[in-house]
Amino acid sequence: MTITKGHTIPDVPLVKATADGPEKIGSREFFAGRKVALFAVPGAYTPTCSAKHLPGYVEKAEELKAQGVDEIACTSVNDAFVMANWNKDAGSQHITMLADGNGAFADALGLLADMSGYGMGKRSQRYSMIVDDGVVTELNVEEAGDFKVSTAETLLSLIRR
Repeated sequence: MTITKGHTIPDVPLVKATADGPEKIGSREFFAGRKVALFAVPGAYTPTCSAKHLPGYVEKAEELKAQGVDEIACTSVNDAFVMANWNKDAGSQHITMLADGNGAFADALGLLADMSGYGMGKRSQRYSMIVDDGVVTELNVEEAGDFKVSTAETLLSLIRR
């Protein structure tokens, strides 16, 4: 079943990429008690993810926080070391990188995509969401190959309503 607005985030292990190295954290623990803008990319360092998706959230970070977002996080089916280096290379230190190395989080959300045809294996679909104290209040899932509804601008427009 694919997660929808009103659903609670499933409890799945994630790995937070930090300056001190990987830090294991449960998804329920991470989202508890605050409002998080989460976006997912199929892969760190991939063209759309690096040129548009991540930079859009970096650019709009202050505006998102002004709208009551406590934290902005990015998840991908990559390991914590790749996510940490991508964060550093992109100059996006204000974005929390959540590694979903085995795709367990994407799978639990019902948003795991088979990209084997592109040599990428199973990856997360591209999406964005607002999670308020563990509950999904906004969700924007892209069609395969699109980058239209999961942008920082779209998320901002939804939380400003």
